[in-house]
Parts: sequence; C-alpha cells; structure tokens
Amino acid sequence: MAFNHYAKIKRILADHSDHWYIRRIDEPTSAKNFRGETIQYDHYYRIYNMSDTPIKYCKFQKIEKLAHILGKQPEELPIVE
Repeated sequence: MAFNHYAKIKRILADHSDHWYIRRIDEPTSAKNFRGETIQYDHYYRIYNMSDTPIKYCKFQKIEKLAHILGKQPEELPIVE
C-alpha cells in the first residue's frame, strides 16, 4: 500500500480530539506526487493545536482532500484567517 500523507494527518488528529484548527499560509511550497513529480503550489495549510503550536507532519496543500479523508465537507473544517 502506498504512503498517504492525508491518512497520516487523520491518525495524528485522532489524538488531538477537536482541539486543533487550520490556517492557510500564502507562501509558495512544493510537494512530490506518487509519480515522483514535484508540484508547485502558491499556498499551503498548516494545522495547529489550541496553544498555537504547529502539529508535526500536519502541513498539506489540498483542503478538499483532507476534508474527504476526515469524512467532512471543506466548509466544516476549522479554518481561521
């Protein structure tokens, strides 16, 4: 089975209950896909705990994919400005 970063985030968040939030970071980033290609993005998302500390390994680019893996709609996610 291939590694799925979003599934790893789901497992990490299970240990944090609902005590986390997402912040969009408007800075360029890149990620490799399963074919080994590097994809460039103009922003990324970071998940923080309630003490405003980034949660390790919880940086990602696709909010829709995270919502899907968590069984939610994107608008249900706790995104703060």
